[in-house]
Amino acid sequence: MKPQAPANLNIVPFVSVDHMMKLVLTVGVETFIRELAGVIEEDFRRWEVFDKRPRIGCHSDEGVIELMPTSDGRLYGFKYVNGHPKNMREGRQTVTAFGVLADVGNGYPALLSEMTILTALRTAATSALAGKYLARPDARCMAIIGNGAQSEFQALAFKAICGVNRLRLYDIDPAASQKCRANLQGEGFDIIIAASAEEAVEGADVITTVTADKNLATVLTDNMVGPGVHINAVGGDCPGKTELHRDILTRSEVFVEYPPQTRIEGEIQQMPEDFPVQELWQVINGQRPGRSSERAITLFDSVGFAIEDFSALRYVRGKLEQTGLFCELDLLADPDEPRDLYGMLLRCKAAQAL
Repeated sequence: MKPQAPANLNIVPFVSVDHMMKLVLTVGVETFIRELAGVIEEDFRRWEVFDKRPRIGCHSDEGVIELMPTSDGRLYGFKYVNGHPKNMREGRQTVTAFGVLADVGNGYPALLSEMTILTALRTAATSALAGKYLARPDARCMAIIGNGAQSEFQALAFKAICGVNRLRLYDIDPAASQKCRANLQGEGFDIIIAASAEEAVEGADVITTVTADKNLATVLTDNMVGPGVHINAVGGDCPGKTELHRDILTRSEVFVEYPPQTRIEGEIQQMPEDFPVQELWQVINGQRPGRSSERAITLFDSVGFAIEDFSALRYVRGKLEQTGLFCELDLLADPDEPRDLYGMLLRCKAAQAL
């Protein structure tokens, strides 16, 4: 007997922007970040089972469009994401994204989701996860240089996972810092807006750089970084875009996600190919030490990697049944007979004629 195909093979769960916002608020922002970081940590612990490659980028003078694929052999995931710093001048987001999770066994998509908000959450969750392993355990004060769309997520992630409760904000646009402070009112932070990047880093245990301009910038200079600091370098994420003076790299213990990608896109693109780095997944697995001493400078050269997006999609998929925050998208052709795709057109034509 011919096996019976499952019903509704044409339907794929779709998480819209509205659904994602409601999901985050239903779970709670800090709880969402903590749980998401836990899933990322789980996947980093099984790093070796994943298919890994640098993301596929299409670069232009205006920005970059990228695809970020990976698979653990059971599920396949990819994210489409752009980075266009000039977009803000036109009232558009600098970064937008969507993602797909699919069944490796049959190739059918199992989830389609917005990932503009989700990318901000997974970036912050990954940053704070790295901070959990690399920052000093007593780190409570964080400077955030660049107070755009990612800044609040970074602050809340480091509060939820690392216990940060004091913020020192700086942005070349004072309105961005005011926005960040206003958005974080009532969230348990002592917040100071600094007049310069130099002032912002005074007394900071963690320095997060998260600027948007696509150029070889020097947001942080060597004299601004004292012993014992953890640097969370988020903004440098494509060729020709950095935030740190190279002298900082030579003084730091540098940790990365996936070296072949980070050497192209991260802060270490400034350094020789044999510049030594450690992989974060090995620290999480206990295969490598993290911070070597209280006075060491640790640097997480974060560019974002496909496994983190895979984890984020996996986490969201796990929340759908209990929350119902998705809609059914008629995405896939599902003919009565798999070989009779043209027959679907004929049946549609007949139905339109009625």
